Amino acid sequence: NSAIFCNFPVHTKCYPVFHFLFFDCSNGMNKVYNNATEAIAGIEDGAVLMLGGFGLCGIPENCIAALVKQGSKNLTCISNNAGVDDFGIGLLLKQKQVKEMISSYVGENAEFERQLLSGELEVELIPQGTLATRCMAAGYGMPAIFTPAGVGTEVAIGKEVREFDNKAYLMEYAFDSDFAIVKAWKGDTDGNLIYKATARNFNPLMAMAGKITIAEVEELVQPGELDPDQIHTPGIYVHRIFQGSNYEKRIEQRTVRTK
Repeated sequence: NSAIFCNFPVHTKCYPVFHFLFFDCSNGMNKVYNNATEAIAGIEDGAVLMLGGFGLCGIPENCIAALVKQGSKNLTCISNNAGVDDFGIGLLLKQKQVKEMISSYVGENAEFERQLLSGELEVELIPQGTLATRCMAAGYGMPAIFTPAGVGTEVAIGKEVREFDNKAYLMEYAFDSDFAIVKAWKGDTDGNLIYKATARNFNPLMAMAGKITIAEVEELVQPGELDPDQIHTPGIYVHRIFQGSNYEKRIEQRTVRTK
């Protein structure tokens, strides 16, 4: 087993709070891996994955390509979207590697639609704010959240509803993912990450939430080379990191002004 489950008390004022961390020992104490293929080692059939990004912006392109090549099947993918037919998570869908998709938006993927309508793919559609907050709850160690989003709709079927100040809220459980796979602009060998502009999106929330977090970065530097004030994800959350390459950074719908 490459993960050791540990906990330690942290005292805030006079209230003890327990933080739970998973330590990935598959590469010793070294977090740096040579490439995506090495970094995703251990993602087996049936794994639950979080994949950062919004649309095609800020997605872990190298890790997705490595997963396609590795061929892991029956995956549960938690992501804002399902990519497009020939890019992003769409590549995994095309190879029938995904068993269940948990997303808030899937409108740009025809193969996803086909698998959904044919019953080949399990799908849970979640309001986007709920998706983000369930990621956050997992990172914070909270078992569940309460949200008004979805009350009185199909989203609420089978879920507990509670009232606070005469307003109804759904109870939604925090996600439980085996791996979180994120993409950052820069990172250091200790795992500290900086995201760039809108590519930040779901990546910081998911980076906190995986039992094992894998980060691919465009530029990998030594500790001390990143401005501490610019770091979005502290290295304590990141277990594996590598410098990616050949990023396409596709745009889903490019609209330009005619000359």
